[in-house]
Order: sequence, then structure tokens, then C-alpha cells
Amino acid sequence: MSALQILHRDPGSQARAGVLRTAHGAVRTPAFVPLATKATVKGLEPREVAALGYDMVLGNTFHLFLEPGADLVAHFNGLHDFMGWPHPVITDSGGFQVFSMGHGAVADEVKGRAPTGPDRMGRVLSIDEDGVRFRSYIDGSERFMGPETSMEVQAKLGADIALVFDECTPFHIGREYTARSTERTHRWLDRCLAFHEEHGPPGQLVYGIVQGGVYEDLRIASAQEIAARPVDGIAIGGSLGADKAQMYEIVGWALCALGDDDARPRHLLGIGDVDDLIRGVELGVDTFDCAMPTRLGRHGVAIVPDPANRWRVDLTAARHKQSHEPIMEGCPCPACSGGHSRGYLRYLLKNRELTGVRLLTLHNLAYLARLMVGLRAAIAGGTLAAHAAGLRGGAAP
Repeated sequence: MSALQILHRDPGSQARAGVLRTAHGAVRTPAFVPLATKATVKGLEPREVAALGYDMVLGNTFHLFLEPGADLVAHFNGLHDFMGWPHPVITDSGGFQVFSMGHGAVADEVKGRAPTGPDRMGRVLSIDEDGVRFRSYIDGSERFMGPETSMEVQAKLGADIALVFDECTPFHIGREYTARSTERTHRWLDRCLAFHEEHGPPGQLVYGIVQGGVYEDLRIASAQEIAARPVDGIAIGGSLGADKAQMYEIVGWALCALGDDDARPRHLLGIGDVDDLIRGVELGVDTFDCAMPTRLGRHGVAIVPDPANRWRVDLTAARHKQSHEPIMEGCPCPACSGGHSRGYLRYLLKNRELTGVRLLTLHNLAYLARLMVGLRAAIAGGTLAAHAAGLRGGAAP
């Protein structure tokens, strides 16, 4: 029986709405999942995240593996108790972060150091069938992560949903390597499932990850391989192309290969722009995760209903210095409903006041929470096409 109960289907697309049931509660789908990369949604207290309407957050296996370490988190009875979040948690496999060190390092702000150059601390030393040896970005020590390591860490973290270890190949890697890598990811999947069968915590769901790069036959074959395994859900990862059109095409290949009869939950990794969420829902994705809303907030950028400018406004721009406007008229978030002007927020941001970053983070997450509420309601009401057209035209969620 699938952990996802599909309650509504949109007649004009592949969109579906339902409830994903986990050991720590239910997740209303389709849903956006904020990142709690290092056991925190940056700048926010867990009760604030829940109050915005979020049912689940994502913890980062790779970073928590290195610091503070899975054993310490287990000492605190798992990630839920450690960070004070009693609701569902999904953890990624660590594969993206490990391999990004080899193909182009992990984001500066996550690592806290420069990501480029031959002398950077974190880097891949070797990749083979066993797994990956790399140098820690924290202290330069040699570390190893393989399928069993990833699943053991996620077991100790106590994640409700664990993703299997995979190789995340970048856009510029050729077809031959992508094919070999994808086949290895499938073998790693079997090892992850075997480890989980013997050592996984009760009630933990396991998602396989579709790879295959930008190649249609590889994506379809990977989706079919994953679907043939006893996984509880299916995630789509890896390179999704050079532009949005190609990304939607690649996601479509994988989801079409699964078919409408496969009711297992589908997760799209690392995607969170407003237009991508809308299109992903239409394609049949159930959950998404991305650093985008919180990262934008830390850089002074707010999400607003402005498609021409990618749904973004940079509040650090000089034109906002004397503005009395809120970020967005009618927005119920603490920044807007609290009466804070763009001019005040710009002042906070320019002076690196943490209050400004917090207010923008709250606004951005509130925006995406309302976006998903509206999409769920539109699917249930049979009005998704009109609702999506309105959003794409600049309507507020």
C-alpha cells in the first residue's frame, strides 16, 4: 500500500493532490519542503516554520554526517528531538553534495568557505563501486561515504523519508559516463535497500532516485529500474538540463515512464522557483525541496507576483531606500502584515541586521506555502488550468 493517498486528480494534467503519511505525521501534497540543511531552517525557530503551514522539512545527510555527526544526533533521539521539529523529516542521500565537490564544489554559504581552486578543503579523492572517498570541507580529513554509510546515517538521524545514495552527474558530463554512472546508481540502490531491510528504523520510508542526465532513453530506463524495486517513493535528481524547457521535458520523461497507475509519492530534488513548482505540479510531482526561498531572503531578495522579473524583487536596490510600500500588498506574512516598509527592510539588509534577513525569509516561505495551498485547492476543485494561468500572469497566491 502506498504511503501517499491520492484524493484528487486534475482532469487536464497529471497533477494530483493527497496526503503523504509518515511516522511523524501527514504531509499535504503537493507540497514544498523547506531546507533544514544543518538541522535548522536558517534564521527561523521550528514553530515559526510550522506556523507558516509547512508539514515537513529536509535535513542534509552529508553536512550532518560531517558536523555534528550522526552519533550525536542519535544521542538526542534523532533529528526531530535534536532540532525541536516534531513533524515529518526527509533526508537526502548526501550524493549531491559529495559529487558536487568533484564536479564543482558545494555552495559557498553552505560550506562557509570558497568553493573553487585546487587548494579548496573539500574535494573528491576517488569514486568506485564501494562509494566515494573525499576530504571534509571542515578539517580536510579523509572521509568515505557509500550506500551503506548513507543509509546508516539516515537511520541514526531518524528520518521519516530516506533517499538512497546516488551519483549526481552534472550537465556537462557526456553520455557514456552518464550511462555508467546511472547503472552504478541502480546497483547502489539495491545495496541501500538491503541495508535498510536489515538495519532501517521501523516506519522509515525509502525513496529511489531517477538519474540519467539529459538523455531520454537513460531517464526512462532509470525510472523503470527504480519503479521495479520495492521503494516507497521515487525522486528525480541529477542534471535537469540547460534551461527550464529542457528541465520540464526531462521531468516529464521520468514521470511518464512511471505511469498513472503508480501511486507512490514523487519528489523533485532541488527545485523551488514559482514557475517550476507550478509546472512540476502539472507534471505530477508531489513534493519539492529547494534552498531558493531562504537563500534569496539571506541575500535581500523577496518573492513577489512579478513573472517578468522571475517573481523576485531585490530590496537592497537604491530605489527602495525611501519606499513606504510593503514587500507585497495584502500579504499576511510577518514582514508585510507587521507594517514594515521596503525602505526599512532595505536599511536592515544594508546594515546586515539579522531582523531583515529573518523577515525576508519568513515572507518568502509564507509566499510558497500559500502558493501550494492554492494549487492543492485548485486540483481538488477542478480549476487548476485557470488557477495556474492566473499565477503565471502575475496573480498573487
